[in-house]
Amino acid sequence: MTRKTETIETVIVGGGQAGLSMSYYLTQQQREHVVLEKTHRAGSAWTQQRWDSFTLVTPNWGFRLPGAEYAGSEPNGFMPRAEVDQRFQDYIRQYTLPLLYGVEVQGILPREKGYLVRTNDRNYRAKQVVVASGLFQRARVPAWARLLPPDVHRLAACDYRNPDRLPPGAVLVVGSGQSGCQIAEELNESGRKVYLCVGGAGRFPRRYRGRDVFEWVLETGLFRRTADQLPSPAARFGPNPHVTGKNGGHSLNLHQFQRDGIVLLGHVRDFQDGKLILAADLKESLAKADKAESDFVRLVDETIIRNGYSDPPEQIPQLSDGYSAPEYSTLDLREAGIHTVIWAGGFAFDFSMVKLPVFDSFGYPITRRGATEFAGLYFLGLPWLYRQTSGLLYGVGEDAAYLAEEMAKR
Repeated sequence: MTRKTETIETVIVGGGQAGLSMSYYLTQQQREHVVLEKTHRAGSAWTQQRWDSFTLVTPNWGFRLPGAEYAGSEPNGFMPRAEVDQRFQDYIRQYTLPLLYGVEVQGILPREKGYLVRTNDRNYRAKQVVVASGLFQRARVPAWARLLPPDVHRLAACDYRNPDRLPPGAVLVVGSGQSGCQIAEELNESGRKVYLCVGGAGRFPRRYRGRDVFEWVLETGLFRRTADQLPSPAARFGPNPHVTGKNGGHSLNLHQFQRDGIVLLGHVRDFQDGKLILAADLKESLAKADKAESDFVRLVDETIIRNGYSDPPEQIPQLSDGYSAPEYSTLDLREAGIHTVIWAGGFAFDFSMVKLPVFDSFGYPITRRGATEFAGLYFLGLPWLYRQTSGLLYGVGEDAAYLAEEMAKR
């Protein structure tokens, strides 16, 4: 059967924060376009791939969809999942953004004077294509996962909802980035026995010297960094520091986790005969988290002195409980009573739909602030696409505005 082909000026792939921001500017310019969203709800990465008690880790003032910047009564609060979802839906209605749901893009191919966009529904001939599908397409699952006993329930962090929806028993959380730590904390507070495989993510204090950490990230210039200022290209994909917005926001500290009864483990190297084979790197990972916090605090202190600010001094509590934790070389799942494993090792990205050589050795798009070397092909909403904020609700609108101006010149 021959698929229907439509002709349109611009196709935006993805209905998340980046796709909606791009659509906003094109709508303001009265430019013909369509947003293709493969799920049945916009912003699904925030709403359908997060647990029930999830909140943004950035303060509400950091919610900056263009034309819908936060202006409520709690700028320093942390928006819960339901409110994030509502704001996305209200945004679409307010600006009559042209979204189509349940449309999965299968290929973007070059054609004379534009591109052919193939989907599960129909094809589009477009002068311009903006890939705004994000960096989190597929949860990373280690190779040893296939060796787990069939009676062990396993799920990715994006599929976790709450402790009551898990089978009884202890839980192993594999990965200690923001999601892994927040989930581990919630499970432990619910009364579950929790084992946490610790990685190399750093830690920042939720608040320091009277201000939220994200205020200091702005003041110190960390958010203004561009990718060429990183120590290596691989640093673009490093984990975010431990922090949470739950219950008004507080610091997450692995040493406190140890004190609270969470069992800290090193990386899992393999799974054999019902046992996890663990690396002896727990203390190394703890030291990385501690150093990240001390380096950040020092940077803030230097910024205060340099600018002549009067923020009151503060001494961050120095915990060390994790260093006295026993270091396991193996862990028998059955003896530990572990009936659930949650994968929290981050996500892999996949842009194989784009049939053009526009990617580096990591599979990440090569662009100049989102514009590729192929006229009319753009990327938007990825961390470090231009600045660190390019992948955040705080900064994606700025990048979208830039691309809209560039596209208007064509």
